[in-house]
Amino acid sequence: MRVLAFDTATARTAVALMDLEAGDNARPRAVLDLALVDDPAPGTRPGHARLLLELVHRLLERSGGGWDAVDRIAAGIGPGSFTGLRIGLATAKALSASSGVPLVGVSTLQALAVPAHGRGKATLAVIDARRGEAFVAGWTAVQDPLTDVPALAPQVLAPEQLAAAAAALGAACSVIGDGAVRFRDVFVRGGAQIPADESPLHRVSAREHCRIAGLQPAAPSTSIEPAYLRAADAEATRA
Repeated sequence: MRVLAFDTATARTAVALMDLEAGDNARPRAVLDLALVDDPAPGTRPGHARLLLELVHRLLERSGGGWDAVDRIAAGIGPGSFTGLRIGLATAKALSASSGVPLVGVSTLQALAVPAHGRGKATLAVIDARRGEAFVAGWTAVQDPLTDVPALAPQVLAPEQLAAAAAALGAACSVIGDGAVRFRDVFVRGGAQIPADESPLHRVSAREHCRIAGLQPAAPSTSIEPAYLRAADAEATRA
């Protein structure tokens, strides 16, 4: 199965293309693994609108096959930036409609958790939600984020709630994502473990979207919606 995936929930524009085969323990194995990312410089605007389609086309060209070779499109549904999610989902639906390739929505928090999970530790995926809050979802040590529903469902938490959320998942919880970096002090005081700030575990990789989508059924593109989790900044201001 060839899966094209991308995520625009954070400032990073992440795109990946994978050919998947059945692997051990129902975990798909990649026999073709291509990825491109754009990380905007601090203080600059994300390049989703300008670069997403360009990165998609570059990967298709590099793979040696066009849309006829793609079996599934996977799009990150967040939570994350409202603007980024609108751009990503609109692009995914348009590509699915024009190419006839089925679409799957993938949780950005779930994709973050997959490469970080293991070695008998719980995992809490955290995305900086701005406004002094964080989007979180968590898996216990005995769960597999690739296939299991999170023990801690995706939600928005204030800083004072973050340490308790990590502790509830189990001792020595591993915390990853740009929100883990932003609120490092809070988590460390609560006993959680966080990779170094420069660790790739803190950054969204569309590779994990490919693996997750390879295990999920496709759905009508009209049913794929962003997981905002809270009102937009403009709506909050009006309120």
